[in-house]
Amino acid sequence: MRLAIRHTTRYSFDEPVVHALQRVRLTPKTTQGQEILNWDMTFENARCELEYEDQHHNTVSLIAVEQGAREVTIRCDGMVDTEDNQGVIGRHSGHLPLWSFLGQTKLTRPGAEVRSLMEGLSVDGGNKVDFLHDLSRRISERVDYRIGETAVHTTAEESAAQGSGVCQDHAHIFIGAARAHDIPARYVSGYLMMNDRIDQEATHAWAEAHIDGLGWVGFDISNGISPDPRYIRVATGRDYRDAAPITGISFGTASGDLTVDVAVEQQHIPQQ
Repeated sequence: MRLAIRHTTRYSFDEPVVHALQRVRLTPKTTQGQEILNWDMTFENARCELEYEDQHHNTVSLIAVEQGAREVTIRCDGMVDTEDNQGVIGRHSGHLPLWSFLGQTKLTRPGAEVRSLMEGLSVDGGNKVDFLHDLSRRISERVDYRIGETAVHTTAEESAAQGSGVCQDHAHIFIGAARAHDIPARYVSGYLMMNDRIDQEATHAWAEAHIDGLGWVGFDISNGISPDPRYIRVATGRDYRDAAPITGISFGTASGDLTVDVAVEQQHIPQQ
């Protein structure tokens, strides 16, 4: 499947910026089942100072905002070819060892609520795939998808306690529960082509777990499926903070508003 992506992020500040740096993770990965045909990132009132690959093989762009700016715009446009591998990414790669994805973080660490959610689920039979699908279903049943009730700093335990969240929260609960059962798990940020619309107000997030014999396998808890050709992987990490589209922002005394516009659309592939 060939997908075209347009992603625009705008910051509007209530006073001129004194100093600001942004770590931007908006360049998709070339991985199994995904080929980046072209990708272009442009900036208004900002410039790219440095581009590097982090410990998760994410492409990171360090962006400096121009002094005195009242608005900053980051635009991404690109084309990606995807295949249907039933969510299987394959062998582990990256600069971190596999065991580093067993350790809990502040955002994933299970408490009483997540442990209660896991009751009755077990990998004693050895079938980790069935366990992970059961876990995904349990989370979607217990934690309703509702926008506006959580934030980027909400933990898995907090989301489970209130019984609501978004894709980020579902992924954190899943990751924390998988790690509690000695299954390496990680967070994925990216894009999803919706069947009923082109324009969206946010990127998407899901989780991947490492299974012996298969490698990394994706689970979209919010939609109850493993990623198919409609999904584009952009960044991975131990939790949201490692894979967030934009982090590390310092505006001095200025505060501002953020708006995001995303469009993902299938393209016709010419016959050879």
